[in-house]
Amino acid sequence: MRGRRYFDQLKIKKEKLKIMWDNISQVVIFIFGVTSIFLVAKKNKWGFVCGLVSQPFWFITTYINHQWFIFFLNFFYTATWIIGVYEWFFKDKKIIKKT
Repeated sequence: MRGRRYFDQLKIKKEKLKIMWDNISQVVIFIFGVTSIFLVAKKNKWGFVCGLVSQPFWFITTYINHQWFIFFLNFFYTATWIIGVYEWFFKDKKIIKKT
């Protein structure tokens, strides 16, 4: 049977893994978050893609840190980025010809 020491070591490894994922998520959020805001401000459609790429990392870091309101708020942010991607990449652009 495994002793208490073994389970304590597992708990420590689990905490280190959470910290690692939190740090990775925050770096990715910084890179893609700043890039997305900059590109959207410049009216570049790739800003919406960068924003959408950052969303899973927002979910990870808010879940790890038990920030539940922000976790649920991210569903609305994700929907907004998806709408932006749709509008800029897939929505039919009607060309109005003057006659």
